Amino acid sequence: MKSTKIYRHLSKIKGNKKFFAGAFTVAFIYFISIIGSFILPSEYYRTGSFEPALPPNTKNFMGTDCLGRDILAQLFRGIQNSYKIGFIAATLGTIIGATIGFISGYYGGFIDKVINVIVDVFLSVPSLLFLILIAALISGGVTVETMALIICITNWSWPARQVRAQAMSLKRREFVYLSKLSGMGSMEIIVKELMPHMFQWMGANFINAFLSAVLTEAGLSILGLGPQRDVTLGVMIYWALSYSAIFRGMWWWIFPPVVTLIIVFFSLYILHVGLDEIINPKSKKV
Repeated sequence: MKSTKIYRHLSKIKGNKKFFAGAFTVAFIYFISIIGSFILPSEYYRTGSFEPALPPNTKNFMGTDCLGRDILAQLFRGIQNSYKIGFIAATLGTIIGATIGFISGYYGGFIDKVINVIVDVFLSVPSLLFLILIAALISGGVTVETMALIICITNWSWPARQVRAQAMSLKRREFVYLSKLSGMGSMEIIVKELMPHMFQWMGANFINAFLSAVLTEAGLSILGLGPQRDVTLGVMIYWALSYSAIFRGMWWWIFPPVVTLIIVFFSLYILHVGLDEIINPKSKKV
């Protein structure tokens, strides 16, 4: 029975071209960056290893920046760090938000009221301004992991609100009453009975949160509030703008991270739309 259900879900995924195309592109970009990081020598990442401001050539396929660093090497590391930020922020935001939402919706009463007020506060405050304030306060020590945690602060509230609404509906179903009669505790019912009904939605929320985290990091980094000692796609754009790459005609410095960010954004969006169509077959966004 379970194998039949799993096969049905796999056939839906296989038949959805948007999901497959988005997932393949996102994975392909990441694995290319991993392979490239192993292939390129360590000197390509160091400042002053090459002549500054070199256009693309046979040794530096994407040229060098004003500090003599290879652009391609930075791009490989930037992709990995941007993905890392997106993965950490999306994972923590989805798990924390879903857990809080299930607890709030299932228990109700005073717990629900308190959590609801906290969620309303986070939803009402403009997230970008809130993130800018936090990042500015700790700008001297922002790392990739710290940036992911900063973004996660605003990533949990929306899934918490949506999961709460579903939990309030699910807890009135007959299978929940049967679970109570069988002696299952509240947390056991939440984990074993309610959460499986939301796994597909949580997967879609994860992709959406991943996309949001990557773009948020890029925005904060362009403002000069990103990681100072690590390279991300946003940090690459920030340094290119700081050294006036556009006005100096150094298109090879700013073009790669911008194009990569656009491709990642579009691929994640297509992946999200494909997964939404699998969960809700009647939905057609693209």
